[in-house]
Amino acid sequence: MNVLIIGSGGREHALAWKSAQDHSVKNVFVCPGNAGTHLEKKISNIDIDSNNFEAIESFCIEKNIGLVIIGPEQPLVMGLTDFLQSKGINAFGPSKNAAQLEGSKTFSKDFFVKYNIPTAGYKSFEDFDQAVSHLEKINYPTVVKADGLAAGKGVIICSNKDEAINALNSIFKDKAFGSAGNRAVIEDFLEGEEASFIAVVSKNKIIPLATSQDHKAVGDGDVGLNTGGMGAYSPAPIVTEYINQKILDEVMYPTMQGLIKEGSPYLGFLYAGLMIKDDEIKVLEFNCRFGDPETQPILLRLNSSLVDLCMAAINDTLDSYSIEWTQKHSCGVVIASEGYPESYESNKEINITEHNNSDTKLFHAGTRYEDEKIITNGGRVFCATALGDNLKEAQENAYNLVQKVEFDGAFHRKDIGFKGIK
Repeated sequence: MNVLIIGSGGREHALAWKSAQDHSVKNVFVCPGNAGTHLEKKISNIDIDSNNFEAIESFCIEKNIGLVIIGPEQPLVMGLTDFLQSKGINAFGPSKNAAQLEGSKTFSKDFFVKYNIPTAGYKSFEDFDQAVSHLEKINYPTVVKADGLAAGKGVIICSNKDEAINALNSIFKDKAFGSAGNRAVIEDFLEGEEASFIAVVSKNKIIPLATSQDHKAVGDGDVGLNTGGMGAYSPAPIVTEYINQKILDEVMYPTMQGLIKEGSPYLGFLYAGLMIKDDEIKVLEFNCRFGDPETQPILLRLNSSLVDLCMAAINDTLDSYSIEWTQKHSCGVVIASEGYPESYESNKEINITEHNNSDTKLFHAGTRYEDEKIITNGGRVFCATALGDNLKEAQENAYNLVQKVEFDGAFHRKDIGFKGIK
């Protein structure tokens, strides 16, 4: 079988790397990929725009692609899965309608209320003045969100009214998040600890993946601006067996059944971002794809075939599929460009010291290969990922790998995994 991965980040490098390990897979293509996927055995980058559906279809036919795994949210929200499936091509990812769970925060919040899925109180606004008026009626801190896709950066925690007004200005007037800011959601601030619950879903069938927890804030101790994620680890101790079952019963199954009722049964990775406090859970958001950087430490722990798992979902046979994990822990540390998640410079030459350890993997994200050099090409540049017999050991191994990477302006958090170790 030949496999096509859509996307260019660390998640897609991990998806391609894991797919290439499958003995039944002859070639893995990545559209458009990065320097990491370019350098992997069995993997080739394809210079096709991931929004050019017709070009992707033609390539699938030409290379006899047996499976397409769609990594990022934008092509999903635009309907790439629907398009490929209509052409008889096996595509793993939700439909355009189902992907609205991530594509619009207003849609998702309304959906949660309709199907009694626990979430924070909220109001949605298309008018700046009405949103500002609402700020007089609420308690602080509060959370202001751009409604649409904002690459994980459209969430602003505001400690007072002035900060909330500034956030609304940024969304509505400055268009800091582009068209994602045509509408804003103001919701109650939730206390607790965040965790990621990611599963493979096919209609009314589900296989939860290994639990994980990411660190969205840019600074040590979870301070500073929210990013797409500065690192992650797996498993997450906060997701106990009791909490795991509670998430399935109160969040995942109602979501799957709700989408079936709406005429949009789900296929693909379904990611619930959760706030957990004591024995209570509330949904912060849904992502309709594998998380980044959670993908990297999760897939490092996966012993089963990723390709077989995706095909079982497509063929509606998840109920007879058994998934296997290593008992080891994993930790992934993002190495980013100075200035991220705001403005940063690219085109920095990267030096990587040779390393060879079966328990570590350096996943590329914002890189490109040019004139036999690896160059920075994004805010999050790498995710240094490692296994260990416990989380502390996995963390140490990951940070040892971080030291193998050098480029001008490189920075990383120094405490990824601290919650799990604590």
